[in-house]
Amino acid sequence: GMFPMALENGELGWFSPDPRGIIPIRAFHVPHGLEKVLRKCPFEVRFNSAFGDVMRGCAARETTWINEAILESYTALHRMGYAHSVEVWRDGKLRGGLYGVSLGGAFFGESMFSRVPNASKVALAHLVNRLDERGFVLLDTQWVTEHLTQFGAHEIPRSTYLKRLNKALNLHCSFS
Repeated sequence: GMFPMALENGELGWFSPDPRGIIPIRAFHVPHGLEKVLRKCPFEVRFNSAFGDVMRGCAARETTWINEAILESYTALHRMGYAHSVEVWRDGKLRGGLYGVSLGGAFFGESMFSRVPNASKVALAHLVNRLDERGFVLLDTQWVTEHLTQFGAHEIPRSTYLKRLNKALNLHCSFS
């Protein structure tokens, strides 16, 4: 239930927010505008083909919690089969995506980015579809942002989160 973030001083901090942000997988809300984009299918969506590029895309912002230690750690988790990326491509270029870690029936969404409108939203929709198809029961977002609320993200008390996490970790789901 804890996750690392690089602090401004370069050290790693470990966090377990209370309340905790989640997106319900089965009750994922697809906003009307995103539904139109998904129907038009202007992107190619891939999984795990450009993990490092997705992480660097997520880190490429004015303020970031992704430092070199985080990048190296999650890349190692990717090589071990725990960390995954969802990539959104158009015209042969990476336009957006997200990455996270899967354990049991839980997926811990770490970060997302867009270089063109709707790219990260498309990645999220495809992630949720994949999680649902494979029997995952928990999509952890750590915190809830205004952006995530449009998809049904909400907060739950840490005690409730830890019960759901325990249940999810006892499942045998495969992301790949």
